Order: sequence, then C-alpha cells, then structure tokens
Amino acid sequence: MIRAEAEDPRAARTRARLRAALLAECAERPLEEVGVAALVRRAGVGRATFYVHYPDLEALAVDACADVVREAVEALHAWQGRPDPVRAPAALAEFFASLTPHAPLYRTLLAPGGGGPLGRVLHRDLRAYSLRERERAGAADAPLVASAVAATFAGVLADWLHGDLGGSPGEIADQVWQLLVALHASR
Repeated sequence: MIRAEAEDPRAARTRARLRAALLAECAERPLEEVGVAALVRRAGVGRATFYVHYPDLEALAVDACADVVREAVEALHAWQGRPDPVRAPAALAEFFASLTPHAPLYRTLLAPGGGGPLGRVLHRDLRAYSLRERERAGAADAPLVASAVAATFAGVLADWLHGDLGGSPGEIADQVWQLLVALHASR
C-alpha cells in the first residue's frame, strides 16, 4: 500500500478518488483493459497527479484492494473465547461473500496458490498479526504457525476465487477455518 502522504488529507482524498475510479473501471472491464487516461478522467484528476501517488495501475489496484486484506484479518479473528473448531465465525463467511463484486480484479492481483501482488500483502499482514497473537500467547512455534496460517489462508482464498476450489462462501469459510484451527492446535 502506498502511504507516503498519510497525514495530508488532500493526498488521501486524491488516492480515494483514484481507488474508487479504478474499482468502477474494473466493474466494467478487466484491469488489463483499463488505461490511465480513462482512469484519471473518471477520477477527475490529472495524469501527472496519478503518477505522484502510484507508479502504475497495478500499484493502485493493490492499494484499492488492500481493504480486503484488513477485512480478511478481522474476519479470521472475529471470535471470542474458545473457537468452534467446525463452524467459522459469521464474519469469515461474510468476508468471502463480500468478494463477489470485484472478484475479477482480485483474481488478477491474487494468483492461484496465493501469490501475486495482493497475495504478498495478504500474506505479510496476516502473518504479522498471527505472529503477534502467537507470541502474546507464549507459543514456541509462533513463526512457523504464523507463516502456515498466512500461506494457508492466502492459498485457499486465491484458489477459491480462481475456481480451483468449489463451495459457497459459507462452505469455504468453514473449510478454511477448520484448517486454521488445526494449525493453531498443532504443537
């Protein structure tokens, strides 16, 4: 994510306009067919302004989709007390369902197996969160389990978006949840 001018409200508004314009463009055509000229016209900013904030369309797309990373991390940790080992928290199923409107864009940025630019952001952020939680709990295997959780979730999410895994949002949420609970239970 590009955050160089996070304190400048004008820059934040401009990036928000560019992100919204990109999502609107990608609702009409694949990212590969979106041009900077059409994007800046829709956003109401100049071409030079675009390049002040982003080096290319992929960087903007990752930034526009980065909320999905925050939402994924929140959904995976939306439980209190002892987690149900079979049923995912409702927030996780809701997260999977929320991906539908921009699924083609997510598929472009999240390669099968969990790679790609959005996959790297998802893996980094989810691993960092899981590592903090595992270390806070005093788990000796914190780095290993944090990496496994991040890789498992990113891989399952990507493969589901690409159609390599079947199931409704609720079914895939339960399935990935069971895998993650098993990882956390391993010693």
